[in-house]
Amino acid sequence: MSPIRARATVLGTAFAAALTLAVPGPAAAAPPAPAPAAPTAEEARLERAVPQEILRRSGFAPVAPAFGRALDAADSYREAQRAAERHGAALWKRAVDRVQGRGPALGDLSRDDDRPLYWARLGMTAELRTWQPSFALTEERRAKLLAKVERASRGQDSMDFPGGHRHRGEPLKRIVMTGFDPFTLDRDIRISNPSGATALALDGTVIRTADGPARIETAVFPVRWRDFADGTVERTLRERLPEADVFTTVSQGRPGRFDIERTNGAWRGGFPDNENVSRTETVPVRDPGSQPQWTSSTLPATAIVAAPTGRFPVYDNTSVTEIPAGGSEPVVRPGGPTPGSTARQGGGGNYLSNEIAYRATLLRDRLGLSTPGGHVHTPVLEFGPGNTTEITDPAFLANRRDIVGQVREIIRVAAGR
Repeated sequence: MSPIRARATVLGTAFAAALTLAVPGPAAAAPPAPAPAAPTAEEARLERAVPQEILRRSGFAPVAPAFGRALDAADSYREAQRAAERHGAALWKRAVDRVQGRGPALGDLSRDDDRPLYWARLGMTAELRTWQPSFALTEERRAKLLAKVERASRGQDSMDFPGGHRHRGEPLKRIVMTGFDPFTLDRDIRISNPSGATALALDGTVIRTADGPARIETAVFPVRWRDFADGTVERTLRERLPEADVFTTVSQGRPGRFDIERTNGAWRGGFPDNENVSRTETVPVRDPGSQPQWTSSTLPATAIVAAPTGRFPVYDNTSVTEIPAGGSEPVVRPGGPTPGSTARQGGGGNYLSNEIAYRATLLRDRLGLSTPGGHVHTPVLEFGPGNTTEITDPAFLANRRDIVGQVREIIRVAAGR
């Protein structure tokens, strides 16, 4: 049920209760329906003009209302589960198909845009959060339905490698790549994340490397501290890393450059996430007693930096910030951490970019794998000079196209070693 329909239901119930109290009789008044849940900080942004324009110009505006109707038609929890899975998976497929040129564009927004997926998903979660079903639904079960929508619409449930280990008679390598949602939306709600756009562009594609063909499977992750603490990275990658030949976690980093981040730190630096929540603490993991302060990339950084992958410079970033053994103040170490030190920033900082790299490489190490993998930071995706209001422009489109293409080439080099 949509937020508007939910509010109408609550008002109608209150009116019926008032009538019952006014008329004498033996019948007891029915308990009022629970008030609709408040939207999250992410969902609250959805009503602003820019998200609505993005949804309208991409053809994704009907996604959330259609999901709301499917929920209203569900007369059991099992049917609601099926609706959550079906509509979540359909949203991911629709976003991938649009970016990769399959089917009609259904709008004038550039096909390679990652933002319709983000805003349409929030519309779906808002529908589910405020839905008032005809049957009893605990908040725990509602949370499970929300999790199904999240995982399915992010490609996390469909990240597999169908078709065996060969492609047109040749051995087929397998590559896992992850991206992120847009973030810092209170700074500029128009923001797109090139790592998410790359995930949509590369999902299920086969590329030619120096060592033969390779299939890429991708997923997108939220910019929320709580999801990472709940194990979303490990849950998604635990079955995928053992079958992968290469993995890359990708996120947006510094203006005008790519970075291959050599070292990841076990520290959260507190920058607010998409829910405006801060966390300053050691990265929470299962079995913290064996948790290292640092993990390392095993991507072929030297070969990647030397290769002509695109117009942006690529750097092998070995710098970290640590508290040295026996010390108390943070120190920048350009060459990497020193023995016994405590992490304060990995090469990729101390936000969720660093954390996904830390978790993925720690999972690799705990599984006893030798799979080459690590983190790639893309340039910041920038609008053209003077554009402070339009949701797109020629420079923005060219920058995104070039960043996505260069990530593909970096992966090609990594997989061909």
